[in-house]
Amino acid sequence: MSESARWYVIHTYSGYENKVKKNIETVVENRKLHDLILEVRVPTERAIEITDGKEKEVERKTYPGYVLLKMVYTDDSWYVVRNTRGVTGFVGPASEPTPLSEEEVKALGVEIPASVHIDFNEGDQVQVVGTAMDGFVGVVQKINLEGGTVDVLVSMFGRETQATLTIGQVRKLDD
Repeated sequence: MSESARWYVIHTYSGYENKVKKNIETVVENRKLHDLILEVRVPTERAIEITDGKEKEVERKTYPGYVLLKMVYTDDSWYVVRNTRGVTGFVGPASEPTPLSEEEVKALGVEIPASVHIDFNEGDQVQVVGTAMDGFVGVVQKINLEGGTVDVLVSMFGRETQATLTIGQVRKLDD
């Protein structure tokens, strides 16, 4: 994929935000478009409502009528989103999808993960640090940069044990 995914805003009928989110996620799953449409969010915030003298925590839509979408803009992704029931169009001039800047995305409360640099790959031997398994050695099975985790097959007391650790809890062994 030559282009990278960007955040876009789509306009929906008010009250249809969660239905639109669910419908887009269903289409992505059915058509296997995970590489084009990566994430769909309805921005919400927690608030305290007082009714009949009782406090109750509720979740409110921050921007009613809008849904955030992280996608790679192509004709296919545009068609899927634009033809989803409840979507009235993309936010932008003449309903042309306009990606949000990083500042706008941060202002909306969406966290942009910092780029992570790691010095090991799948299959490399690593040492566990900063956990109860401190000092044990294992082999990297899978790296999840988005989640910031690493799956390691650790040799403990003569047995292989699968462990999911944060990237900061493993250190590459020198060859």
